[in-house]
Amino acid sequence: MTLTRRHFIHTAAASAGAVMILPYATRAFAQSADTFSVGAGEITVHPVEHASFVMETPVGVIYSDPVGDPSLYEDLPAPSLVLVTHEHGDHFNADTLTALVRDDVELITNPAVHDMLPDALKEKAQSMANGDSSEWEGVSIEAIPAYNITEERKQFHPEGRDNGYVLGFDGFRVYISGDTENTPEMKALENIDLAFLSMNLPFTMDIEQAADAISGFKPKFVYPYHYRGRDGGTQDPAAFAKLVEGDTEVKLAEWYS
Repeated sequence: MTLTRRHFIHTAAASAGAVMILPYATRAFAQSADTFSVGAGEITVHPVEHASFVMETPVGVIYSDPVGDPSLYEDLPAPSLVLVTHEHGDHFNADTLTALVRDDVELITNPAVHDMLPDALKEKAQSMANGDSSEWEGVSIEAIPAYNITEERKQFHPEGRDNGYVLGFDGFRVYISGDTENTPEMKALENIDLAFLSMNLPFTMDIEQAADAISGFKPKFVYPYHYRGRDGGTQDPAAFAKLVEGDTEVKLAEWYS
């Protein structure tokens, strides 16, 4: 059976016990890309959908939370490194990873996802818990706690389970939030050049919380992403941009068809 984008994510979310089912239609990759200068070259960002994106970097191609039909990625360069933040079906799907993570591809996940991986992937994957540090091709990798702080949301992302990541390139630091609210750990980040910040309800945070987070760690650039929530409810990235003060530039991209 050929899976449509809608059917694939619905099935993935159900099998992973996810808290959200995303009603997205199949679409070919047709995204514009942004490029950022780093010490050793350039980073080019390709938004794919919702929480999934690809970064071409001077040391290799990084996929973040790739899910969906593998055909979504066929027009993009193959990955060198794949990062997975947590187990929900809009961030993790074992079938997608099996298709994308070839023998020469590195895979980093949080411990809960590592435990869920098929044996072939688990053998080559690195598990990073909150607070762990690692390195890949000269890029530093820090696992940042990602969790809910609002009482009625804590069941979605409990403290200590899920990761965000900070990637340290030559003179350029990238923060990938994963699913989280505006935690003290996020607001204490320093020297972030580029951030990907989740915002949707009830699973992460609203635009006011997201803007509050930006006021804390002050990245140079931020992509609002992961902003469609339950039953199609959404946070407005343009409204978020109006709340952001200071020198942070908000990058608006087409994350949804």
